[in-house]
Amino acid sequence: MDTFYLLIVGILILLAVSDLVIGVSNDAVNFLNSAIGSKAASFKVIMIIAALGILFGATFSSGMMDVARKGIFHPEHFFLNEIMIIFLAVMLTDIILLDLFNTFGLPTSTTVSIVFELLGAAVAVSIIKIMGTDDSFSKMSSYINTSSALLIITGILLSVVVAFSIGMIVQYFVRVVFTFNFEKNVRYFGALWGGIAISAITFFILIKGAKGASFMSKETVSWISNNTGLILGVSFVGWTILLQLLRWVFRLNILKLIVLVGTFALAMAFAGNDLVNFIGVPLAGLESFRAFLDSGLTESSGYLMTALSEPVKTPTGFLLIAGLIMVIALWTSKKARSVTATTLDLGRQEEGPERFEASGVARGIVRVSIGISSAVDRILPGRFQRFLKQRFDQSKFIENKSDKDLSFDLLRASVTLVVASALISLATSFKLPLSTTYVTFMVAMGTSLADGAWGRDSAVYRVAGVVTVIGGWFFTAFVAFTAAFIVAFLISWGGIISILGLVILAAFILYRSSRLHRKRDAELKKKLEILEISTEEYNGDNILISCTKSVYQTLSTVSLLFANSIGGLVGLKRKTIKRNIKEIKELNKEVKFLKNNIFQTISKLQEDEIESGHYYVQVLDYLRETAHSLTFIADPIAIYIDNNHPPLIKGQQDDLQELSELIGTFFSNIIQTIKDSDFSKLDDLLDTQQFLLDSITKLKKRQLKRIKNGETGTKNSELILNTLTETKNLLLYTVNLLKAQRDFVAYASEDSS
Repeated sequence: MDTFYLLIVGILILLAVSDLVIGVSNDAVNFLNSAIGSKAASFKVIMIIAALGILFGATFSSGMMDVARKGIFHPEHFFLNEIMIIFLAVMLTDIILLDLFNTFGLPTSTTVSIVFELLGAAVAVSIIKIMGTDDSFSKMSSYINTSSALLIITGILLSVVVAFSIGMIVQYFVRVVFTFNFEKNVRYFGALWGGIAISAITFFILIKGAKGASFMSKETVSWISNNTGLILGVSFVGWTILLQLLRWVFRLNILKLIVLVGTFALAMAFAGNDLVNFIGVPLAGLESFRAFLDSGLTESSGYLMTALSEPVKTPTGFLLIAGLIMVIALWTSKKARSVTATTLDLGRQEEGPERFEASGVARGIVRVSIGISSAVDRILPGRFQRFLKQRFDQSKFIENKSDKDLSFDLLRASVTLVVASALISLATSFKLPLSTTYVTFMVAMGTSLADGAWGRDSAVYRVAGVVTVIGGWFFTAFVAFTAAFIVAFLISWGGIISILGLVILAAFILYRSSRLHRKRDAELKKKLEILEISTEEYNGDNILISCTKSVYQTLSTVSLLFANSIGGLVGLKRKTIKRNIKEIKELNKEVKFLKNNIFQTISKLQEDEIESGHYYVQVLDYLRETAHSLTFIADPIAIYIDNNHPPLIKGQQDDLQELSELIGTFFSNIIQTIKDSDFSKLDDLLDTQQFLLDSITKLKKRQLKRIKNGETGTKNSELILNTLTETKNLLLYTVNLLKAQRDFVAYASEDSS
């Protein structure tokens, strides 16, 4: 029996390590986005500061461990074997759920997932207990800590509204004081804002968080609590004076310091609040096993887990080890390093390609917001409106923005970090598992709204994104509860077989998701290679080089995929066609990616180079149509083969194969012409195109004769005629693309001479 539970504890610890790695991958965006979005420092410096914050924050988690032990259920009513089922179900569900959400880029919260997993598993085990006795389901309340669970869930939901509101209000007033041209005002008020910001961090991290710190003695905690006002006052005055002196002497950028200190604080708050999500359950399982061994009992089903109801002080060593694992994961995990751009995209100050599509709900919210804004404008005096408009004038920000990757300025980044870290640290001090994902995301959205980042051109897409993310959070709660509920039942009924099966399933899912993530990484790199526009100043030459490379690479792919489509049809090769369809979809995504970046490209051109932008747009339009033609050729072929329609007759096979070979040669000549930027043989290519178009017309007439003679059926005839028509369109768009590329090259040559 001891060996069995030792095995379970071992599995829990292994799952804890995996959960730490996955958790950091999922939550790194919460404390890195502000510093990265505002370019407060190099990526390496930001990572070092975040790593130090995690290490310090890990030691503040001790008090939070009670949540995993008794925050959701009453452990004194459960036996050891039942507690272990709950803990194992929670960890198996958590690692699979977080990794899947993480891999597919779906927004989720580690806090919400752990709370609802504990609730789902505890409810499942409680139902099994009740079904095994004569008790009614009304006794469920004695097993589930409903008041605590409701408090936690309410706190998480309220955090969404509170974080958004406070972030918006604070950012609005800070922006009114500093404006977008804040360098001038920072000279006078920067030290004051820095004093307030860093004092707020000190107050919430040190004073409030000290209650749960594993290394703090009771006397130290008591002294800090009794001298809150003194520490806060001294901190504010001290930081304000120090920052002003540093600015005078060393010309210190106060806002950069606030952002970096805020990053440290938010990473610290993340570790202090979220560490319980990753190791709280395994540590509770270890504590349960130790208590059982100390009891001297031999039967686990007779040992009630009253020990888990007692106060806990987690050893600092455990917390530091967990912190180190998180730091290593932060530096080495590819998922953590490829930080999601969702929050940055939704909070971006400027317009550009939007990640989300508009929805009916978003349109309704924007419409109501516009109505409220108009009503407020009618009430406010015109002079006051002009004053606010002047304070929120973004022209200086756009004019002075030298870095194309800058999503927002340091002022907004500082507010986002200070407000988010303060809210999370306050929740930690009250042992309320606030979701760091929810808080940081909603604070970021509140500050971006207050900053006017959601203009009429982008508001509906940004609101749709926020609604989608919030909907994903509710989905997380539902999936976490349901999955943990089912897993707990499976473990209860299947015992060791179910446990081993679920562990193998978890390992398989992690392996598959890792492969999928590598594939996504490769796709992202391919996109960046396709775009490949200089990170330095945009100019006509850079665009031409990038465009030429994109055109001949795309046409090479088009030629290959067209040949595969015809070959697959002639040989009725289902696998070839399916693979071809996937590759055509990828091609269309790549071309669409280029098209979506037109705004970014054109907006960066110099005034005297706008004409080159016209040719660039023209080339991309024809490139998009060429890729679309492939879709219209391949999709009907795939449907025809899937429906098991008759193979083509010999004459049709010969005609299509001959046409495919001629078009392949034609494409090769066009690709070489574009590669060399030598259009001297354009007339020859146009003659070849005309010959191919005439050939397609002859093949159509030949097919019509077959229909007349009854040689082919309806589906066969429809497919052949469609294939020939779309092949004709493919040739027309390709030659138009060639001409557009010629005009682009000619203009660039004239412009440079």
